[in-house]
Amino acid sequence: MFRGISKLTVDAKGRLAMPKHHRDRLEADGVTRLMVTVDTDHCLLIYPMSDWLEIEAKLMSAPNTNPHIRKMQRLFVGYASEVEFDVNGRILLPQALRDFAGIKKKTVLIGQGKKCELWSEEKFDAASEMWPEEIGDADMSEAPEVIQQLSI
Repeated sequence: MFRGISKLTVDAKGRLAMPKHHRDRLEADGVTRLMVTVDTDHCLLIYPMSDWLEIEAKLMSAPNTNPHIRKMQRLFVGYASEVEFDVNGRILLPQALRDFAGIKKKTVLIGQGKKCELWSEEKFDAASEMWPEEIGDADMSEAPEVIQQLSI
């Protein structure tokens, strides 16, 4: 499980050094390849390859005659890019993905269980500032039962 938050820097060549605790977890699981794609929040999603392949299979099995599903396939699968760690534990983020997410140099990596989100620091600061208020204002009666029963 990916957890926690890290402030990271993308170098001039578009490389990102993954935090050691994430690399260690991935190496322990034998993961050498990752899939990076875009998200509707204009951040990047980073998945271990095996987890991504499950998501991709489900997404591509959905009927693309539905315009919403077709747009999801275009976005998530169309932008998906396979990356591998170099000898220094860095991944190369393709320019198209960096452009989509507005990533230049300063980033925030936030663990989200089976994936990580990578945000430009500026977009993360703006978005995350609103999250506590949005959660507090949410109508929990529409949330799945498992969330309604959660006590934090």
